Amino acid sequence: MPSAVERQFEIIGEALHNALDSDPSLESRVTTPRRVIAFRNRLIHGHASVSATVVWGVIESYLPVLMEEVEALLRE
Repeated sequence: MPSAVERQFEIIGEALHNALDSDPSLESRVTTPRRVIAFRNRLIHGHASVSATVVWGVIESYLPVLMEEVEALLRE
Protein backbone atom coordinates (compact mmCIF):
# COMPACT_ATOMS: atom_id res chain seq x y z
CA MET A 1 0.00 0.00 0.00
CA PRO A 2 1.44 3.35 -0.95
CA SER A 3 2.44 5.26 2.14
CA ALA A 4 0.98 8.46 0.66
CA VAL A 5 -2.55 7.04 0.91
CA GLU A 6 -2.02 6.00 4.51
CA ARG A 7 -0.52 9.41 5.30
CA GLN A 8 -3.62 11.14 3.96
CA PHE A 9 -5.80 9.02 6.25
CA GLU A 10 -3.55 9.96 9.17
CA ILE A 11 -4.04 13.64 8.32
CA ILE A 12 -7.81 13.21 7.99
CA GLY A 13 -8.04 11.46 11.35
CA GLU A 14 -5.91 14.04 13.11
CA ALA A 15 -7.86 16.92 11.57
CA LEU A 16 -11.16 15.35 12.63
CA HIS A 17 -9.84 14.80 16.14
CA ASN A 18 -8.82 18.46 16.38
CA ALA A 19 -12.12 19.64 14.92
CA LEU A 20 -14.09 17.62 17.48
CA ASP A 21 -11.95 19.06 20.27
CA SER A 22 -12.77 22.56 19.03
CA ASP A 23 -16.46 21.89 18.33
CA PRO A 24 -17.93 18.74 19.90
CA SER A 25 -21.24 19.32 18.09
CA LEU A 26 -19.54 18.17 14.88
CA GLU A 27 -19.66 14.61 16.20
CA SER A 28 -23.36 14.40 15.36
CA ARG A 29 -22.77 15.78 11.87
CA VAL A 30 -20.10 13.33 10.73
CA THR A 31 -20.74 9.61 10.28
CA THR A 32 -18.67 7.48 12.68
CA PRO A 33 -16.08 10.14 13.56
CA ARG A 34 -14.60 8.00 16.34
CA ARG A 35 -14.00 5.17 13.86
CA VAL A 36 -12.17 7.57 11.55
CA ILE A 37 -9.95 8.64 14.44
CA ALA A 38 -9.44 5.02 15.54
CA PHE A 39 -8.39 4.10 11.99
CA ARG A 40 -5.85 6.91 12.05
CA ASN A 41 -4.49 5.62 15.35
CA ARG A 42 -4.27 2.09 13.98
CA LEU A 43 -2.33 3.30 10.96
CA ILE A 44 0.12 5.23 13.09
CA HIS A 45 0.62 2.76 15.93
CA GLY A 46 -0.05 -0.59 14.28
CA HIS A 47 1.12 -0.04 10.75
CA ALA A 48 2.08 -3.66 10.12
CA SER A 49 -1.39 -4.89 11.09
CA VAL A 50 -3.23 -2.79 8.47
CA SER A 51 -3.60 -4.60 5.19
CA ALA A 52 -4.07 -3.03 1.80
CA THR A 53 -7.47 -4.73 1.67
CA VAL A 54 -8.59 -2.90 4.82
CA VAL A 55 -7.37 0.45 3.50
CA TRP A 56 -9.10 -0.16 0.16
CA GLY A 57 -12.32 -1.07 1.98
CA VAL A 58 -12.20 2.22 3.88
CA ILE A 59 -11.64 4.10 0.64
CA GLU A 60 -14.64 2.48 -1.00
CA SER A 61 -17.05 2.38 1.93
CA TYR A 62 -16.35 5.36 4.15
CA LEU A 63 -14.38 7.98 2.26
CA PRO A 64 -17.17 9.06 -0.15
CA VAL A 65 -19.58 9.69 2.73
CA LEU A 66 -16.96 11.53 4.76
CA MET A 67 -16.09 13.71 1.77
CA GLU A 68 -19.73 14.69 1.27
CA GLU A 69 -20.16 15.54 4.95
CA VAL A 70 -16.98 17.62 5.10
CA GLU A 71 -17.87 19.46 1.91
CA ALA A 72 -21.31 20.28 3.38
CA LEU A 73 -19.67 21.59 6.56
CA LEU A 74 -17.27 23.73 4.57
CA ARG A 75 -20.12 25.24 2.55
CA GLU A 76 -21.76 26.56 5.73
